[in-house]
Amino acid sequence: MTTRLPIRRALVSVFDKRGLDRLAAALAAAGVEVVSTGSTAAALEGHGLAVTRVEELTGFPELLDGRVKTLHPRVHAGLLADRSQPGHQAELDEAGIAPFDLVVVNLYPFQETVADPGVDPALAIERIDIGGPAMVRAAAKNHAWVTVICDPADYPLAETALAAGGTTPSERRALAAKAFARTAAYDTAVATWMGQAADPGSVFPERLGVTGRLRQPLRYGENPHQGAAFYAADGPAGPWGLGAARQVAGKELSYNNLLDADAALALAAEHGGRPFATIVKHTNPCGAAFGATLEEAYAGALEGDPQSAFGGVVGLSRPLDAATAKRIAGIFTEVVVAPGFDDEALAVLAGKPSLRLVQVDPARPAGWLGVRSVAGGLLAQEPDPGADDPAGWDLQTGDPPGPELLADLALAWSVAAHVKSNAIVLARDGRIVGVGAGQQSRVDSVRIAVSKAGERARGAAAGSDAFFPFPDGVEALAAAGVLAVAQPGGSVRDPEVTQAAAAAGMAMLHTGRRHFRH
Repeated sequence: MTTRLPIRRALVSVFDKRGLDRLAAALAAAGVEVVSTGSTAAALEGHGLAVTRVEELTGFPELLDGRVKTLHPRVHAGLLADRSQPGHQAELDEAGIAPFDLVVVNLYPFQETVADPGVDPALAIERIDIGGPAMVRAAAKNHAWVTVICDPADYPLAETALAAGGTTPSERRALAAKAFARTAAYDTAVATWMGQAADPGSVFPERLGVTGRLRQPLRYGENPHQGAAFYAADGPAGPWGLGAARQVAGKELSYNNLLDADAALALAAEHGGRPFATIVKHTNPCGAAFGATLEEAYAGALEGDPQSAFGGVVGLSRPLDAATAKRIAGIFTEVVVAPGFDDEALAVLAGKPSLRLVQVDPARPAGWLGVRSVAGGLLAQEPDPGADDPAGWDLQTGDPPGPELLADLALAWSVAAHVKSNAIVLARDGRIVGVGAGQQSRVDSVRIAVSKAGERARGAAAGSDAFFPFPDGVEALAAAGVLAVAQPGGSVRDPEVTQAAAAAGMAMLHTGRRHFRH
């Protein structure tokens, strides 16, 4: 039978007052002696709980506008005493200090404060908690004897433990681990903000702090024999992207669902100004299109490669409506990612329990870094801005493309940034008609894109995520009837490639920017 450690004396000091009413009732019912600070003491008293003010315990009033309240031996000795050591107990007795069995502390909302880009630095500094983390860490270190709670979500556990006669060793250790994780994330946020304030132009800090909150365990990873979980990471303004998404329907998301949903979201987010849809398969877009309506955009995206779209993930630039939902219902789809879902659309898809509907804000915070793991380390980079303004491109050969052809070039170029390298994308009439992805040679990606497009390649525009190292890729595009190509340029063979385009009567534009995606 697990031994429970009784809770006779508690220290409570919280900024977030949620749930204090129930906690106060549980503490009172268990006859716990409670020491508290400032506004927390007033709130507990308001809920009918008698408390001892910390200044009565220490013999000192709060100092320095509240910067010093609990930093005192009568507090920390009561938190840190190892009761298995006779010497520790003797020192407590000699000093007249009683130990604490429970510490309930949550921290000043530093992250929420600095999420405001216009925050007064003086306010941000005052929101750096000192006494709170000190108490949390002390109690967590001494979890053999002290229960620490730093999250109001764990108050029910405290209530249950109070009624059951105390906490178990495993409960205290789990809560201690959570407490150390909380202070680690808190200090990381402070260090990040301090670094940005000290050197606003710095992108990569000396130490990169990466923290995440477990959002959900996943059934498995990329394959059934791999375990996996989804962690939500906060940006400069708090939770964002899939970490802040709300699933409104369907079964649980898988590891691969989330990877594909991220790819769909990234592309759809670039085109929020008009109805746009993309269909992603294995993180590569297989279709994408604009439309006068969202339904028309989705129909165009599906037409790009209806065979590959089976079992795909759909990304939308607008809230899903009923007409588009009816189209989506006609083909097996894993996930729909959109900024919203109309009630009528939800009703249309109610009979599709396996279809996951994920509502997510497409906005991405400024200053975020993309992070990937490699053996023994992390790679961090600034985000690729994706779509570029064709007005800045340089015409190398051929006639300047007209408005419609230029729009197709811009679409092909935008999508190419989201396709695994080597990437070739063909667009025609505002929709993607062929994608060649992930080939070791660029000409093979051309052949795949042309094969996918078939007759639709004639009159299309092409986007290449990097330069053509040889003329063969351009020659293959020209042979398929492609009218224009956008590519970064920069190859030592640019003159040969340009000459091949000129010989074929093809317009070629250099974008001056590469869009590799590995």
